[in-house]
Amino acid sequence: MEAQPTIQPLPPLTKQQDAALKRLTIMGYLEGSSYLLLLGIAMPLKYMMGIPEAVKYTGMTHGILFIAYLLILLLVASKIKMPVWAVPAGVLGSLLPFGPFIFDYLLKDSLKKSIEIRK
Repeated sequence: MEAQPTIQPLPPLTKQQDAALKRLTIMGYLEGSSYLLLLGIAMPLKYMMGIPEAVKYTGMTHGILFIAYLLILLLVASKIKMPVWAVPAGVLGSLLPFGPFIFDYLLKDSLKKSIEIRK
């Protein structure tokens, strides 16, 4: 029998890492919510009711939150040893409706499992 390779679990998060992860969660929720507002409210107002201002302001807000989310994702990835899939999944999630919410759940679940293995 061959020895099975062991996966090195992540160490528990420090207070700074935990705070960075919370910032990522908050920014993800803001970015995801702004995207849903843009798609679900602002675009129908523009194309069905002829109110283009809804897309103008919601779209601008979403664009700023989108860029901020990607920057915070990269900063958090440099502070926390994330799984290999995390950064590409975070970027992909930011492009899909409900993506940031699903990514946040999957990332936290993965980090939690990794920390539990170590205990």
